[in-house]
Amino acid sequence: MSCTHSTRWRAAIVDLDGTMVETLGDFEAAIGAALGEIGLPPVDRAFIARTVGKGSRHLLTQTLREVGAADRIEPLFEPLWQAYQREYLRINGRYSSVYPGVVEGLAQLRDRGLRLACLTNKPLAFALPLLEAKGLRDCFGPVFGGDSFARSKPDPLPMLETCAALGVTPHEALAIGDSANDAEASGAAGCACVLLSHGYNHGAPLTGLGALAILDRLDEIGAVLDRVGPGG
Repeated sequence: MSCTHSTRWRAAIVDLDGTMVETLGDFEAAIGAALGEIGLPPVDRAFIARTVGKGSRHLLTQTLREVGAADRIEPLFEPLWQAYQREYLRINGRYSSVYPGVVEGLAQLRDRGLRLACLTNKPLAFALPLLEAKGLRDCFGPVFGGDSFARSKPDPLPMLETCAALGVTPHEALAIGDSANDAEASGAAGCACVLLSHGYNHGAPLTGLGALAILDRLDEIGAVLDRVGPGG
């Protein structure tokens, strides 16, 4: 019997930062350089880990608050944004690494016949080069960023639009992420969700988010697919 028949899902929607790739080093380098350009001190990696995941504009706004410039966000944001965009594109992927088990986990999903899409809150102009640099782009059909739709995760719209692009219903799609953003977006859209423990969940635990499973590595996904049969 084909392994394809062991799972109810026809597609998987996979997050990027903190799920497939450890990108804190890229964020630290790009933000530090951008802050230096406008005369502000860098932020530490712990702050970045607590803050990433809700899109670049949220990250930079919170960064200005963190360095004591909360009263100057309006005049400083645009120059910081421009510097950050330039610096991130310059170093994208240089200080990041693919988590152990990711390549094998994606292969397990493909071997079961699932269609794969990448859905991230990272701007698409950052996401696509990163996937290419890490040899992951060919694992996916559609790739969508935080600026691909009118709203980003945790709003369910990106999940619903990604399901439509994959040609599946939300019930047929398994979301794979690392944070409450992924859990909330998938839950509101009607997708089951699996979370990875090594990611960035704003410093909060993953328990209580309604995930079907919390995994330490993506290559543990096969056991989840086997456990949840065609009836769901």
